[in-house]
Amino acid sequence: MAKEALAARLETLWATYRAVAEGRETALKEIALAELPEAVQQSNAIENSTLSLEQTEAIVAGRTPGGGVALREVYEVVNLAAVTRDLLATDQPLTVEMILRWHGRLLANIRDDVAGRFRRGHEWVRVGTHVGANPEFVPQLVDEALERYQADDGRHFLDKIAWFHCEFEIIHPFVDGNGRIGRVLLNHQLLRLGLPPIIVRAKNRHVDYYPLLDRYAKTDDHAGMTNLVGLLLAEALHKRLALLTSRRVVPLPVWAKAVGLRGNVAANKAKRQTIPAFRLRNRWMIAEAAGGVAG
Repeated sequence: MAKEALAARLETLWATYRAVAEGRETALKEIALAELPEAVQQSNAIENSTLSLEQTEAIVAGRTPGGGVALREVYEVVNLAAVTRDLLATDQPLTVEMILRWHGRLLANIRDDVAGRFRRGHEWVRVGTHVGANPEFVPQLVDEALERYQADDGRHFLDKIAWFHCEFEIIHPFVDGNGRIGRVLLNHQLLRLGLPPIIVRAKNRHVDYYPLLDRYAKTDDHAGMTNLVGLLLAEALHKRLALLTSRRVVPLPVWAKAVGLRGNVAANKAKRQTIPAFRLRNRWMIAEAAGGVAG
């Protein structure tokens, strides 16, 4: 989808969302809390966690998951869930102190030696062929990224958020936990604008997530990340609009059959967000009465 078309579509969706969401803060909070386990599971899975959604849900609920789960993976769920709850309750501008606090919580009982602080000394990191920033300059680089993000420079909010996410991940300011904290910060920026959080999916990360970071590292081009964030934001908006206004949501194949669309065509439209579909427990859903089948 062209950048201009996506931006225009999001502006229309955002306006509709603002009107529908007014006075429904409790419902929106419950939707966000209901999707918390899936958000945690997907973000951890991007970092190669092996836990299923069902196991993650059990841990978030305080139950013992089956399957001989490693203690580290339990803490990864507990900690990221705690950070996410704090994120949802926070309405303050992003600061270095906030980033460090969330990182300290994320790595508590996992890597207490590096939790809540930036890399320093000889703590160099490498992700594939990319080497993170020189530890000596990490604090300054994070300060500069925050300053540029917060500058009123006329850039579209999607461009600013996507750029910051790429820049943060390329700096790689921590010994561990960079990806998960980076996605937390992305959602903080969306929530501060009055938009819902998004879920970056693990399934195709080697095709439509990691390559976008790699491209930025090599060329400073964040257009691909802007598009990804935009599509995921459209999905998050469609989900909330459907749940807040629809009598019933149904699996996408059921809806496709009812409106005379082949299943693969409907799935492609869902991925492009040209129909108001969204994923719930990693399954494409849509409002039963949804119309507006676009290109």
